[in-house]
Amino acid sequence: MLEMNVVPEKAVGENTSDMYFIAAMLLLLGLGLVTLFTCSASYANRVFDDSFYFIKRQLISCFIGFIVLFILSYIDMQFVRKMLPLIVIGTFFLCLLTYLPGIGVERNGARRWIRLPLLSNFQPSELVKIAIVLYLANLFDKKYEIINDVKKTIIPAVSGIMLFVFVIFLQDDFSTAFFILLVSVSMFFLAGLSLYWFFSLFLVSIPVLILFIFTESYRVNRILAFLNPLQDLHGINYQINASIKAISNGGFWGEGFGIGLQKSSAIPEVQADFIFAGWVEGMGLFGVLLYLLLLGFFSWRIYLIAFRSEDRFSSYVAFGLGTSLVLQSLLNIAVVVGAVPATGIPLPFFSSGGSSLLISLAMCGLIINISKNNKKEAKYE
Repeated sequence: MLEMNVVPEKAVGENTSDMYFIAAMLLLLGLGLVTLFTCSASYANRVFDDSFYFIKRQLISCFIGFIVLFILSYIDMQFVRKMLPLIVIGTFFLCLLTYLPGIGVERNGARRWIRLPLLSNFQPSELVKIAIVLYLANLFDKKYEIINDVKKTIIPAVSGIMLFVFVIFLQDDFSTAFFILLVSVSMFFLAGLSLYWFFSLFLVSIPVLILFIFTESYRVNRILAFLNPLQDLHGINYQINASIKAISNGGFWGEGFGIGLQKSSAIPEVQADFIFAGWVEGMGLFGVLLYLLLLGFFSWRIYLIAFRSEDRFSSYVAFGLGTSLVLQSLLNIAVVVGAVPATGIPLPFFSSGGSSLLISLAMCGLIINISKNNKKEAKYE
């Protein structure tokens, strides 16, 4: 008589990384690098007299990012937890450095960057995406039994979030501040926060967000431009209309890497926040479906890693980092197709920007780390 027993997989399969997640990450990165080069070559040659200007900078960031990924994929998560105060305080300190003359870098009135060797300029608010997830994961794990306690859980969580949101907002980076808020809310949901607190936070946030928007005229103009997309086609709406035109030119199969993507240089700053428009013009609707399929698989592996983890802290970390990567991708696409107002949120693995790529790879390193410590699925024998 056959017996069916559920037994753990043999030791040979333990402590191994999720290779499906790694494969999806590498595919996204590879497609991103090819798209960046093809979209930016014409503009880089015209402005910098070097067709490889953007791709060379991206490859340097990629190299540094993989070093960070490798380190974070092997470091003990409990050590990360012990270093959390240093990580949070250090991140906040880096954000403050953006205001110091000689260290902080100002562009178009915004002080979001600091000068660093190799990376040239680094955006500390990108690091906040990791720091806030680690902070909330640690807090929610420790206070799991009293998750709805106002003094011991709610106030420390909201205080930490708002501290980072406020300092990023002062850097004239409303988009990132709002994004940090969205990721934090998702972690509240995962931790089992009462719906009462969701509604309370939502009601409090509305007037604050309105106030933040109306403190700068360009934010108001972005909202108005979104509501009236056919107005001022050669001014504030030029970029989004050029993006939509490029997307429509792509059709189903696209105009090809050699033609369509090079034409996308007509979109201002296509190598940055609007690079997805270049991808769609070159690859068409087929490219959209391919990207969404790959992003969906990437997301599925992340959340599988998160919910398989037997360590609550690690599970929260994987969920928070994964949500950050996926939500950022979807928000960027929504902007490019005109579904939401322009935000300045880059597309992970695709957009030009050393800070974004470095932090995205660092997030992946932590997720790989967590996947290695997950127990394998039980097998029937």
